[in-house]
This record gives sequence, C-alpha cells and structure tokens, in this order.
Amino acid sequence: MAVIAVFNQKGGVGKTTTCLNLTAALARAQRHPIALDMDPQGHLSLACGLKKATDPDAGMLAFFKNKTPLTKLLRDTPAGWQIISSSLGLSKIDALYGSDPKVATLLKQELRLDLALTGAPIMIDCCPMLGVLTLNALLAADRVLIPVSADFLSMQGVYRLDAALNVLEEKLQRTFERRIVLTRFDPRRKLAGEVFDQLKSRYGASVCNTRIGENVALATSPMHGQDIFTFAPHSPGAADYRALMIELGNSGFFDAGKLKEPEPAKASSDVPPVVQKPAFRANGSANAASMSMSSQTKH
Repeated sequence: MAVIAVFNQKGGVGKTTTCLNLTAALARAQRHPIALDMDPQGHLSLACGLKKATDPDAGMLAFFKNKTPLTKLLRDTPAGWQIISSSLGLSKIDALYGSDPKVATLLKQELRLDLALTGAPIMIDCCPMLGVLTLNALLAADRVLIPVSADFLSMQGVYRLDAALNVLEEKLQRTFERRIVLTRFDPRRKLAGEVFDQLKSRYGASVCNTRIGENVALATSPMHGQDIFTFAPHSPGAADYRALMIELGNSGFFDAGKLKEPEPAKASSDVPPVVQKPAFRANGSANAASMSMSSQTKH
C-alpha cells in the first residue's frame, strides 16, 4: 500500500481534478484505489457523484471527531471505487484539536491499522490550508503529488511548498518522495513551455513528463458527478490522465517501497506534446499547524 497526498496550497491548479481522475484511472487498471476527501469543501466527494450524507458527522469528520474506524466510513462511488467523504464540519478540526500535538499522527496510525491489509493505493485530496488536516495527510503519506498549473504564480507557489516540505523533512527526519505534474497546459502559450522548462531545470526528473492539457471536458465532468473516463473517455483529458497514471505507475509511485530511479530531465522541446490520442475504454487495462512556511527554496 502506498499513501499519496495530492497537495497544493494554491487554488485553481487542478488538485481535486488530478486526485479524482488518477483514482479513476487506477480503478480502471484494477488497482482498487481508495480516496480520502480531506478538504472541507468536499469537492472530490461532489465530483465523483457521491450523494450528500444525511449524517453531518459522517465521513472523515466521524474519524476525527468520534474515532470511527476508516473501514466503516468507506462508500462506493457510482464509478465503482471507494471513498471516505468530506463535509463542511471538517473545517472545525483545527479549532477542536489544533493545540494537541498527538492529533497530527491520527490518520497515519489508523491507515496502518485499518486499511493496510487491503494493499490498495490510498489517494488523499488534501485541504489547501496548512493545518491539522493537511499535517495528518502529509504525515500519513509515503509520497506527495503536486499539481501545478502552467503559469508564473503557480510556479512560485511550488517553490514555497517545496521549501515547507524541506523544513518538515528536517523536523521529522524523513523524506517526502514527491512528483510535480503540470496542469492546464496549453502548448500554444509560450509561457506554458517556459514554466515546464524552469520546473524541469530546478527539480529535474521529479517533474512528470506527462502534462495535463487545458480541456473543456475536464472542467465539465464534475458538474455531472463523473470522472473524465466516464464522462468523456475519448477526450484528450482522459488520455492525459491515463498517460500520467502509467508514467507514475512505471516508477512504482503507487506501490509500497522505494521509487525506481526517475528518467533524466528533459526540456519541453524534447518532450512530446500533450497527449491527444484516445483514452482507454472502461474495460481496458492500463499498464501544520506547526509547519514553517519558510520562503527558502532549494539550491
């Protein structure tokens, strides 16, 4: 089992879209993933077509507030994979438990006890705020996936986030294996290529070669409560997320154990354009509170 935290503090970068569609891609590859919606906005729960729980204390809130085992909180999505939903009540967790240092490891302990035997990849849609929820997700995670939209401000946000993770690594004496994926990429825009090249220059092969193109279907599918593979299986967006799942999967990103050595860094001129071929079909196979926000960056 690998636990992957999908995280970025900046909004509009495709964090929830990436968590939704990577989870769906893993499900179609028969990896039986489990998603945790830890963003109080509950966008992942909404985007996958989950009906609102009648109990306001259901989902992840029940875990933190009532210590309900995670296995009892799993719900099936219309697409067939499982999720533990979010609710607006999660926004109260910082106020309730922010002063208790033990709360930061609650999720890590429970995942190892409750869901480890499933062997399923765990995908966490993180809260964009640095607090108890995000710290729980990061401490529980083996790896961090950072979606970044192809613009200047998002790139600056990555630098700050990378610095914050470095500070946390020093405090915890552990490493967060991380990957950066460029989203909302438009090959017609010169800036998009420049952002990709600068990220590659700074972070090397930690930047995925697969880029997620700007695509109407990706923006529209959550309105229908569907992932991209259900909503528009032959769209460029579906092809992009399938390619991303394969690239990450080939490196062992979704498996327990050490990642394989990544491929050497490539400039945008050496990388094929955003995937435009048809996506795989439904039956096709594939393949925090205390965290410092230092403005330091690597190198």
